[in-house]
Amino acid sequence: MNQEFFTALDLLEKTKGIPKEYMIEKVEAALVSAFKKEYGTSNVRVSIDPNKKDVKVYEQKNIVEIVEDPSTEISLEDAKKLSRRHVLGGVVETEVKTKGFGRLSAQSAKQVIIQGIREAERSSMIREYEKKREEVITAIVTKTADNTGDIVIDTGTSEAVLPFAEQIPGEEFAAGDRIKVFVTEVRREGQTGPMVTLSRTHPGLVKRLFETEIPEIEEGVVIIQSVAREAGSRTKIAVYSRDEDVDPVGACIGERGRRIADIVDELRGEKIDVIEYSENTADYIAAALSPAEVISVEMEGERSAKVTVSQDQLSLAIGKEGQNARLAARLTGCKIDIKGY
Repeated sequence: MNQEFFTALDLLEKTKGIPKEYMIEKVEAALVSAFKKEYGTSNVRVSIDPNKKDVKVYEQKNIVEIVEDPSTEISLEDAKKLSRRHVLGGVVETEVKTKGFGRLSAQSAKQVIIQGIREAERSSMIREYEKKREEVITAIVTKTADNTGDIVIDTGTSEAVLPFAEQIPGEEFAAGDRIKVFVTEVRREGQTGPMVTLSRTHPGLVKRLFETEIPEIEEGVVIIQSVAREAGSRTKIAVYSRDEDVDPVGACIGERGRRIADIVDELRGEKIDVIEYSENTADYIAAALSPAEVISVEMEGERSAKVTVSQDQLSLAIGKEGQNARLAARLTGCKIDIKGY
């Protein structure tokens, strides 16, 4: 094993953060396994000395009274001839000199180093993705799988997959497009890297977009209370202000709707209703049913309400296929029964 091997260990420790001692331990174990397989030796120990930059192999034999297996045992009498310090039950080590060991050790060390690099890169990717869990990242579309519709994207850390089920219905991307995705989960059991779940349908995507696009939210003046979303169609988001001089809804919409327009563009035209949150549940429900105008809200328990609207507002309050009422219920966490008057 030559100088290049030990230089490689130093480089791995410096660039990949893999401790030299860890790699030496792995290489020693690999060499023991390779040596036993190559030479049929059952008891062997490999020692790598990074200071002297050399590798030695020792055959080990147990010291016994009566030798039954000469390949693994040595008599106490013969052991004493090698050193008077040997005692019954001890181990005699004899250095093995083998011409082919250099080739064998180089191959084994190379395999272990390659594996070590892969493990280090995988651990590094996992750490990077774990930092981004429940965050929005910008990625570049690489390709779309024809058979599944899944999109392969380059996140800058590695390639990942945006499943078809996690894409906003109807949206299409071409190679080279830049898109924003929400990291919902990171698991370690992947064979070639971390298993990362990405989404463009998760309500967290909308929440994070508001947090990054609206300065008042980023600064903590305006707070997002809740988000209810049906991706590709409509989202309701409830906000409130910690500063009575700041209008939370106006801050999110922006002058002439410019702020919210950027978020809508990113979501490919998805409609967004910004609702002002209220600690008064009845007022909160009335606001959540926007754009419908509510006549009254009668609470029938802590999380159940009967809402009355004028007859001409009934279809608007319920929404197409019940969507407006459904999103309002999710946003407020209440069961809502709507009646026309």
